[in-house]
Amino acid sequence: MIGSSGDAEATAVKKAVSDWSASSGTKASVVAATDLNQQLAQGFAAKKPADVFYLSTDALAGYASNGSLLPYGDLLQNKADFYPSLVSSFTYQGQLYCAPKDFSTLQLVIRDDDWKAAGLTDKDYPKSWDDLEALAKKLTTGKTVGLSTNGEYARIGAFMVQAGGNLMNDDSTQATANSDANVQALTFVKKLLDEGVYKYAKEGLGEGDGGQALGSGKAAMTIEGNWVTGELKNDFPDVKYTVVPLPSGPAGQGTLQFSNCWGIAKDSPNQAAALKLVEQLTSTDDQLAFSKAFGVLPSIQSAADAWKTDNPTLVPFLDGANYAKGVPTAKGASDVVADFNSQLTNLAKSGPKTILDTVQKNLEALGP
Repeated sequence: MIGSSGDAEATAVKKAVSDWSASSGTKASVVAATDLNQQLAQGFAAKKPADVFYLSTDALAGYASNGSLLPYGDLLQNKADFYPSLVSSFTYQGQLYCAPKDFSTLQLVIRDDDWKAAGLTDKDYPKSWDDLEALAKKLTTGKTVGLSTNGEYARIGAFMVQAGGNLMNDDSTQATANSDANVQALTFVKKLLDEGVYKYAKEGLGEGDGGQALGSGKAAMTIEGNWVTGELKNDFPDVKYTVVPLPSGPAGQGTLQFSNCWGIAKDSPNQAAALKLVEQLTSTDDQLAFSKAFGVLPSIQSAADAWKTDNPTLVPFLDGANYAKGVPTAKGASDVVADFNSQLTNLAKSGPKTILDTVQKNLEALGP
């Protein structure tokens, strides 16, 4: 069972599973869920779950803690090939529960026409927060703002990582939301908002996200994941853009990563075959095929060179794996993040420390 981003993804996964089925002699079919979380929950409740399924980071702890998942990570022949940061995202109470399927990172995306119109060259790409602020000011002209993203942790959190923070520690066992690093990060974001050189895409520009703001010409720069390439190709095919690494913060380079894994049901009567299927779906050949079909990054390090050769203009996204941090995976953390997002909407009028203290309290209330 998969949660598909569209026809391209569903078609690619169905072909990969069909090919494995033909070569292994094991019958297998793919269900593209209309509501993955609901259909997964229904399957577990009925004790008839899919053998293999997409599993998000925020769903892992819930299903792992109630015994729904087979913790098969240590059985994977390619376990050592996965990026360590991805392994951390799918580790619960010291066990790797599932193989990272693929991933995305955030980087800086620049609208080439605005960059050139401002007299800037590739020597001017920002290396620091000060650089980013100066460029955002320079690129803010008329109806165009220098920088735009959605006002949410899944974008602004990159600044937190660059300052040396994040909402929780790497294994999501301790809340770190109101750390000095995170306060510093939100204070910087608030400064840009106050200066009018950074606006939220939805609230400030009336656009769906940073990619839309960039494509429409309302923003010169955005912070987005590699999925933005498909968005710009489909909606703004004439817009030229460049992807560069996010500038370093006080603690160095930092970004957020997003991933799903291939879960295997503990009640599956086909665990051995399921494991072999997952190993095939996370192989170099299959992951590169998925990347070509629907734009994801391969979760195994051995596929990196081939992917970079095929996607030379997008290399910063994959390089981000070396310094990315995952989003919180603690049970209930997604609800806390949703509340944090609502507070970030009012960051320009609020105190960063006040907001983060609330998030800290909410995360601590989740318990172990």
